[in-house]
Amino acid sequence: MKAVVIRRYGAAEVLQYEDVEQPKIEPTQLLVKVRASSVNPIDWKIRKGMLSLITGSKFPKILGFDVAGEVVEVGSGVTRFKPGDAIYGSTSFPGGGYAEFAAIPENLAAFKPTNMSYEEAAAVPLAALTALQALRDQGNIQTGQNVLINGAAGGVGSFAVQIAKALGAEVTGVSSSKNLDLVKSLGADRVIDYTRQDFTEDTNQYDIILDAVGKRSLSQTKRVLKPNGIYITTLPSPEVFLESVLTAFLPVQKAKFILQKPNTQDLIYLKELIEAGKIRAVIDRTYPLQELAAAHGYSETGRAVGKIALAQPVVDIAVSS
Repeated sequence: MKAVVIRRYGAAEVLQYEDVEQPKIEPTQLLVKVRASSVNPIDWKIRKGMLSLITGSKFPKILGFDVAGEVVEVGSGVTRFKPGDAIYGSTSFPGGGYAEFAAIPENLAAFKPTNMSYEEAAAVPLAALTALQALRDQGNIQTGQNVLINGAAGGVGSFAVQIAKALGAEVTGVSSSKNLDLVKSLGADRVIDYTRQDFTEDTNQYDIILDAVGKRSLSQTKRVLKPNGIYITTLPSPEVFLESVLTAFLPVQKAKFILQKPNTQDLIYLKELIEAGKIRAVIDRTYPLQELAAAHGYSETGRAVGKIALAQPVVDIAVSS
């Protein structure tokens, strides 16, 4: 099969599109014909070696966490899926989605939303699960609360605005001026142009601040956070980690960080929101898999709006019964 592999850490040129052996599935896995994947910042951070203490020095590696495609084979222990099913979900760490075929654990997959293309569905898992688990699990979001999303036009942020609205919150989205209309279209009740106003000097106070771009800390945002409010970041710094420890057991403003945990139940929940018209995927650009280096390069600029999708050509495939 064709896949994009890395044989060392480095810049985008280490991504090589080549022939590799098709994965063999374990009893609890699905073999999926990948119709689409997407780019997340963690992908190029792994590629650069920024997480090498976790990902190790064994090569080659196939990166990519998000997958949407068709099941072609199921392991002997799989009970919920059969060949031919259209699914979306996540690969195991550190990836495997940048390929024609991927082995997906059954407990990290769900049926694809019926009103989404494969490219749209592949944009959902990592970013939307991060937003959902940050707001629901870390923030304990409640109907009527005031929520601010910093980075509201990005991958995680665009889903966070929609999920917060679906959960009954009043949402303020922070983005650049060119993306304010998009953020409003996602459901934000109020928008702040960060090129004109620092949201930490806002006159409003918030129950939850989700920093989807990891640019701030609790100490920087506490002025606009309610006395029992929660600051959540997707990119914990040493300062935020220390703040999270110090505030964990005290009746004060709290700092938390989100480490997304893929699972079927949350993917099903997102599917229901998507099919109900409450969530959509925002896709900035779509690249063919063989142009992954260009897709990584664009993601690294930090200017992508929503997600960057990776599409593969649709061809007839044989499925195993």
